[in-house]
Amino acid sequence: MSTKPSTNIWIRRQPCPCGDWKCYIKYEGDDQSSVSSQQIKTETTSASSSLEAVFTPYVGQIFKSDDEAFEYYSNFARKNGFSIRKARSTESQNLGIYRRDFVCYRSGFNQPRKKVNVEHPRDRKSVRCGCDAKLYLTKEIIDGVTQWYVSQFSNVHNHELLEDDQVRLLPAYRKIQEADQERILLLSKAGFPVNRIVKVLELEKGVQPGQLPFIEKDVRNFVRTCKKTVQENDALLTEKRENDTLELLEACKATAERDADFVYDYTTDENDKVENIAWSYGDSIRAYSLFGDVVTFDTTYRSITYGLLLGVWFGMDNHGKTIFFGCALLQDESSQSFTWALQTFVRFMRGRCPQTILTDIDSGLRDGIARELPNTKHVICIWHILSKLSSWFSLPLGSQYEEFKAEFDMLCHLESVEDFEHQWSLSVARFGLVSDKHIALLFSYRASWPFSYIRGYFLARTMTVEFSQSLDTFLKRILSGQTCLQVFFEQVGAAANFRNLIREGMQYMHIKTCMPIEEHARSILTPYAFHVTQHEIELSMQYVTTEMANGSYLVRHYKKMDGEYLVIWIPEDEQIHCSCKEFEHSGILCRHSLRVFSIKNYFQLPEKYLLLRWRLESSLVPIEEHNAQSSSDECAQAFHSLAATLLTESLISKERFNYVHRELTTLLDNVRNMPVIDEFTENMAANNVSES
Repeated sequence: MSTKPSTNIWIRRQPCPCGDWKCYIKYEGDDQSSVSSQQIKTETTSASSSLEAVFTPYVGQIFKSDDEAFEYYSNFARKNGFSIRKARSTESQNLGIYRRDFVCYRSGFNQPRKKVNVEHPRDRKSVRCGCDAKLYLTKEIIDGVTQWYVSQFSNVHNHELLEDDQVRLLPAYRKIQEADQERILLLSKAGFPVNRIVKVLELEKGVQPGQLPFIEKDVRNFVRTCKKTVQENDALLTEKRENDTLELLEACKATAERDADFVYDYTTDENDKVENIAWSYGDSIRAYSLFGDVVTFDTTYRSITYGLLLGVWFGMDNHGKTIFFGCALLQDESSQSFTWALQTFVRFMRGRCPQTILTDIDSGLRDGIARELPNTKHVICIWHILSKLSSWFSLPLGSQYEEFKAEFDMLCHLESVEDFEHQWSLSVARFGLVSDKHIALLFSYRASWPFSYIRGYFLARTMTVEFSQSLDTFLKRILSGQTCLQVFFEQVGAAANFRNLIREGMQYMHIKTCMPIEEHARSILTPYAFHVTQHEIELSMQYVTTEMANGSYLVRHYKKMDGEYLVIWIPEDEQIHCSCKEFEHSGILCRHSLRVFSIKNYFQLPEKYLLLRWRLESSLVPIEEHNAQSSSDECAQAFHSLAATLLTESLISKERFNYVHRELTTLLDNVRNMPVIDEFTENMAANNVSES
């Protein structure tokens, strides 16, 4: 059996961070994992459903081909507890093969074999017992059309027929699917013995021991058959890795000669072969100087082809978009490799360490960060944890899994450490997970992922769903359709070049509250940061304040009696601190602080609360329509006036309303289908530039 080469060199890392070799992470959306996991669960049911329409064959039954007849009889046999094999075929000069005999697998008798000259020959018992069950086919040609008909049929057996759970173990029905073949070869290459390979497959597919569609003997035979092929493939892969990593190194050297800002570094082993390699670009280093406060180090993907782990450093710009900082290919997932990668990255970024780094759960990476970035806050990205929950808990919890998942989400968002630890203990006990190794793993990392522990860490909104999706899209863009490292290097270079980014027009920022604070924020912040701030300003109007003796304030929602927040106000330095810690967490003021600024008659926010990382002036790609906001305001006023008049006129009668509604719906569809940038916008931008 041969394996099909992968169309892409990158796959998701699947060993579980708990370190147990039997534990394996399956990600939603991964084709191979979803197909293989579903295949086992549906194998029996799909087979049985396909057999529902199989009736007992009869003499005179017509088939288009002998293969169709064999498949039909095989399905009938499986449904009835036996298997079949091809016996005699008869051939003539004119018709070719004109007769086929299919018989029960226990038909005939075993012929005595010639004794081999060995000391202890194996005495294998034969399953053949002279069973007379059979189906004979004869070919005929009518009007030039070939067909096969059943000339003899007997369903009389002289042996016991098997039950469903036994018949699937007959050799005729034991098949190793292609996806399983690839997995078996991979595990065998990693040094797993056959019995462990079988256990891993059972765990991955979520089936009970012995319920795979093949047995340990089949796996052993398959591995033995493929051993020579595997050894040849290993030699080819080793050669390919050495050649391609050398090509990648040469590409880095050539890029450094053309671009003085490009940086790279690598290590070699005792044979002078490339082990680890990392690189970054001038644009990325400049972007890091503005947005390097929070870094995501993604180690989701690895290459089986090259045996390398991919590590990519990302950040978020002032428009909420993913930006590329650097890339590393590592020989393994050890603490030493991660340490080298972190050292190299900091050196690329001219010695500046991030305030916060987000990663997946990995003990080697945790040790490397503690050693190389002692003053950096380490956060485990919640999206990595959520992606593992199904693999960890869906099987042990069964029907309770969805309830557990909802409760886990609630635990993630608790604000108090005491509440988290109390509710965690109750939840773990309620679902019977006290001794679960994954629960122990999560609890050992609790200082790095629940909101209650990390609420004071600066994350710049990198834990939002939108950023997670943006990062995933970016990764798929640089990893798609690759067959070698050279293509990967080119795609990374294109993605890291900010000149290739789409220059977005200045998004109109509509004023909703008419508060001077809102107007001031709009003039300084990017549309992304302004819309978040604007939302907080709107909500701040729903909060009541109670001034305390020391000048601080208790702030709570006007409808809720609980959930008060303490806002400390220091007028001498214009400092404000809220117990919700939103500003410390995202760099954008919370509704509670904004409410206090409002009652203090502030018409502009102090400069220190409009962070440079969220300002328009920090944009990596120039936005050409900065001066278009006033023109947009005039347009907005004109539209508001027109819309108000249209509403008044349309409400006079139902006929008028229906007409206006119909025409406006059509108009809106037409506008949405128009190009985003047209001649009017470009001319307006050009006029603004010439006027300035």
